[in-house]
Amino acid sequence: MTMEPEKVRAPNIRDVAALAGVSYQTVSRVLNDSPSIKASTRQRVLDVISEIGYRPNQAARALVTSRTRTIGVLSSQTAHYGPTTSVNAIEIAAREAGYRLSITSVSSGDYSSIKSAIDYLLSQAVEALVVIAPQARVFDALSDLSINVPYVTLESTGRNLGHSLSVDQVAGARLATRHLIELGHTEITHISGPQDWIEADARMQGFLEEINEAELRTRAPILGDWSAHFGYYAGLELLRFRDFTAVFAGNDQMALGFMHACRESGLDVPGDISVVGFDDIPEAAHFSPPLTTVRQNFAEIGRRAVALLLSELSGGTGQDHDQIAPELVVRSSTAAPRR
Repeated sequence: MTMEPEKVRAPNIRDVAALAGVSYQTVSRVLNDSPSIKASTRQRVLDVISEIGYRPNQAARALVTSRTRTIGVLSSQTAHYGPTTSVNAIEIAAREAGYRLSITSVSSGDYSSIKSAIDYLLSQAVEALVVIAPQARVFDALSDLSINVPYVTLESTGRNLGHSLSVDQVAGARLATRHLIELGHTEITHISGPQDWIEADARMQGFLEEINEAELRTRAPILGDWSAHFGYYAGLELLRFRDFTAVFAGNDQMALGFMHACRESGLDVPGDISVVGFDDIPEAAHFSPPLTTVRQNFAEIGRRAVALLLSELSGGTGQDHDQIAPELVVRSSTAAPRR
C-alpha cells in the first residue's frame, strides 16, 4: 500500500505572528504600512515574512481594506517593441510600489471593443488606469467614456493634457532629420508608420518641420506598417529610382528591412545611403552596420506613469506631465553623402 505524500501547508499570517513574537493584528498593520508600528517591530516581521516565504492573500486583503492595489492597463494587441516595453516598465514600477497589473488589449479600434475593454478593467476594481493603445481612434472613444478612477494616457497628441505622458515624438523625429541635414544630406526620404498611429503621425510631423525649416525639398512620406518586411519592399521600390541620399525610418524594424534592400541592391550603408531609425530596440546596436536611431526611455515612462497615478490616488496635485526628451544615438549607419 502506497502512502500519499503529506501536503505542505503554505505559511499564513498566524505563522508569521508566532515566529515574530507579535499578534497577527500587528502583522496585518505591517502589511498595510501602518505608521503606528515601531521600526524594529516592522523589520522583525518583514524578516520573518522573507524567511518563511509568506505571501499575503490579496483577495482577503481587498475585502478588509476595500483596496485591490491593482492598476489596469489597456494596450493594443501588438507585439511591437514600444508598447510591449512600456507594459514591462509599468509592471516593474507598479510592483516596486506594491501594486500589480490587470492587463487587457484591444484587437480593433471600434468604439464597442474599446468600451468593452475599459468596462472589463473597471469591473476588476482597478484603482487606476494606464492607456497605451497608440491609435488615435482609441483616444477619441476614451474621451466619450466616464472614467471614475485616476488614469494616464501614453500619447503625444496634447489633447489630454491633464492625463497624458509621453516621449516627445516630434522632437525625436526632428533630431533624426537634423542629424542627416547636418551631415550634408539635402534629399531625405521618410518611411512612416501606419497613418492611424499617434506616434507615426508625430514622427512624420517632426520630419516635415525640420525639412521645411532647412528649406529642403519636401517629399511625400511613405506610409508603412512598422515591419521589417515593409521596409524591405519599400526599399526595393524606392531604390529603383534612388533620387535621395538618406532615409529616416519611422522605427528600427523598417530601417532594418530598408538596409536589407540596400544590400540586395548592391548599395553600401552609409556609403551610398544613410539610414536613421527610431526606438533603439536592443538589436539596433547589432545591425549591419549598427543603426543610428532615436532612443526612448521606456523605463522612465513606466516609472513616471505609476508615480502620477499614485500621487493622484493619495490626493496629490501638480505632478509633472512634461514630455520626456528623446536621445539621438549615433552609430555607423549614417555618414556625409558622397560628392
